Amino acid sequence: MSRGVPVPDPLCRLDEIADGKARGFDPLAQGRDTMFVVRQGETLFGWRNFCPHYGHEQMAWQKDGYLTHDGARIVCGAHGAEYEIDTGICVAGPCVGRRLIAVPLELRGGAIHISGGFSRRP
Repeated sequence: MSRGVPVPDPLCRLDEIADGKARGFDPLAQGRDTMFVVRQGETLFGWRNFCPHYGHEQMAWQKDGYLTHDGARIVCGAHGAEYEIDTGICVAGPCVGRRLIAVPLELRGGAIHISGGFSRRP
C-alpha cells in the first residue's frame, strides 16, 4: 500500500507555531489546508483536515481555527465535534468514538517535516 507522495520540504519551523496553538498546511498545493499541526511544548500532533462525520467536512471555522477557545481540544467548526489533541478521538459531538486521521511528523533541525508521504485523499 502506498504511503503517499513524498513531501521533502518542511511545513514550517517549530517556532512559527506558538505553544498551545494549531496551524493548517497545504503540503501538496491542492488549494486548501489539507492537514494541520497542533503544538504542545516540543510535542507536535499532525492531523488530516477532515472531520469523520458527514462526508469528511473540513474542520477549521476560520484559517487555523482548529482548537476550542481554551485550546484544550480540536473542534470541528462544521459540526461542533471535539477531539482529544493527542489521540484524535472524538469525545463530544455527533461522531463520539471515531477518530481523526493522523499525519506522522518529525522535527529536524528545528523544522517540522511530514514523516513518510502524504496522500492526496484521506
